[in-house]
Amino acid sequence: MKQVLDILQDSTIASKIGKDKRSRFWGVYKRVAEEHDGEFLERYTTDMDIVLIFSGLFSAVSTGFIVAMESNLSHDPSDTTNALLKQLVQIGLGNLAEAGTAPVDPGSTWSPSALAVRIQLVAYASLSMSLLAAFGAVLGKQWLGYYKSNRYGRGSEEERGKRRQEKFDGIVTWYFDAVVQCFPVILQISLLLFESLLEPICGTTSGASRGSSSQRRSLDFYSIR
Repeated sequence: MKQVLDILQDSTIASKIGKDKRSRFWGVYKRVAEEHDGEFLERYTTDMDIVLIFSGLFSAVSTGFIVAMESNLSHDPSDTTNALLKQLVQIGLGNLAEAGTAPVDPGSTWSPSALAVRIQLVAYASLSMSLLAAFGAVLGKQWLGYYKSNRYGRGSEEERGKRRQEKFDGIVTWYFDAVVQCFPVILQISLLLFESLLEPICGTTSGASRGSSSQRRSLDFYSIR
């Protein structure tokens, strides 16, 4: 009996059985991990592409509105031209007292309205949040690309499986899912801020148009006289 136990102790059958079980385990692990990673990478890659496309289009639109509204933050040179023309007409008509002795300069007393400043602040905040979401989406795609190409590395099947699990645990530890889900929320907030500007922008634009029309009518009146 003792000889049988010594023979079994020196035998490699038990170790082979253990190795076969470990090999089967890591083989099943790799198959399941491939299925999970395929769905994981496809889902988040699609989400990041949607965020990038929407933020790019929205940033272009909001930038166009910001550029269009920049004129409300600076003095319009045509106001000075109109004032000087009016002064010249008064001088030509002999109304020296009304024309004055010094050239008029409306720009010296001009300052942007509080509404125009608020519109620009909110517009820049909306654009900044949109760009922040795009920046985060780019980082997310880079993270996913690195994980996809380097999650296994080299070595035996067991070593590769362990390395993959370590990298996936790192993704979970750094709250990758929560961070990625924040990007659409940031875009929605950016869109809401932009929508809040539409009514003030339309009101400011229509007011500026009415002001320009009245200035043109006044110049026509003085030119006729």
